[in-house]
Amino acid sequence: MKRRNFIKTSGVFVAAGLLMPSSVYSFPKTKYIGLQLYTIRDEVNENIEASLEKLAEIGYNSVEAAGYKEGKFYGYKPKEFKKLINSYNMILPSTHTNFEVNEADVVIENTCEAGISYLVIPWLHPNKRKNIDSYKKLAEDFNIIGEKCKKSGIQFAYHNHDFEFETIDGQIPYDVLLNNTDDELVKMQLDLYWIKKGGYNPIEYFENFPGRFELWHVKDMDDTAEHKNIETGRGIIDFKSIFEYKKLAGMKYFFIELDNCILPPFECVKVSYDYMKGLET
Repeated sequence: MKRRNFIKTSGVFVAAGLLMPSSVYSFPKTKYIGLQLYTIRDEVNENIEASLEKLAEIGYNSVEAAGYKEGKFYGYKPKEFKKLINSYNMILPSTHTNFEVNEADVVIENTCEAGISYLVIPWLHPNKRKNIDSYKKLAEDFNIIGEKCKKSGIQFAYHNHDFEFETIDGQIPYDVLLNNTDDELVKMQLDLYWIKKGGYNPIEYFENFPGRFELWHVKDMDDTAEHKNIETGRGIIDFKSIFEYKKLAGMKYFFIELDNCILPPFECVKVSYDYMKGLET
């Protein structure tokens, strides 16, 4: 896969449309608009109930957790956390949790108790990604975790940043992970901001690895040299064109996320929600 510009011209999309079935280009409304709670981590840590109430008022009906520690989610036992989320008419499809293979059984058990469908490893320590062999070892571990998850009735997934797209010995680490993991046991949560920052086009990955990307992070990028994360809809990423390929990608849920908010946090998430809601009308 060659490096290409992320934002395609309309002419290229039209040309591609001649080759792809029309169903791929359909853009039906998504039932759930989710938020990764890391976006409002300070507010959640201060008062999670008030934070969830504000999200519900904005219109969010889905959240992704990022606060698992010692068998609890944000200090709540798994079943209590599920009950809390549901009390605001929200679902909890996914959680970000860093763990080792030997910890998988306990993590999976707690994830299941919370009624969560996707267990996602969100980041890799530099010691685990030194070379291509490191990524091949990760792929082996992911397959083991994925098999454990499958036996428990949930799905394992991995969330990318941009370092997976930095070539090592002529190979793209992200491709190594995709090519060396079972496509049923290991799905990908594609972060649209980070793949863009890494210099690649998500649509090419959808075409080359159809059905592997059941979860997405919807994050926008500003038009500066720093390419900072910005409120969804205020940047340069063409989400409408990307979402036209969601069926090919296999997308089931997406979550808006901001690593850092320039505006007050709840204003950031409202701007982002309004954009995504309007995109589907």
